[in-house]
Amino acid sequence: MNTMSKRFLTACAVILFAGALNFLAAANSKTETWKGYVTDTWCGLHRETEKPTVACTNLCLSNKGAKYALFDVVNNKLYVLNPQDQAAKYAAQLVTVTGTLTGETQMVTAQGTISGSTILASSISAVPSK
Repeated sequence: MNTMSKRFLTACAVILFAGALNFLAAANSKTETWKGYVTDTWCGLHRETEKPTVACTNLCLSNKGAKYALFDVVNNKLYVLNPQDQAAKYAAQLVTVTGTLTGETQMVTAQGTISGSTILASSISAVPSK
């Protein structure tokens, strides 16, 4: 076998291996559902005791470098929400989010920059008020 054929076979093996890793990563990212408030990363850690307001959320986004986030009321956790434009429609509302966790992200908060997770939302819907 000549050098060109060996290189071709090696390249094919690398491509197949990379494809298999991508497939496994996609298979491991299961769809989940969360319930919480659409807030911002700056004030979002305080949502255990205080509901967000639209004015506060928008102020933190425009003046503090914050991002839209979900405060999970079940687990008291904060997640960055993507896509941000979809999250913006529900600022300060109690919502149900369906999506996948996409990994670690840096969040600018009142406590400093912290590491957290991002939810890639496939759907966000308001929880009907009782």
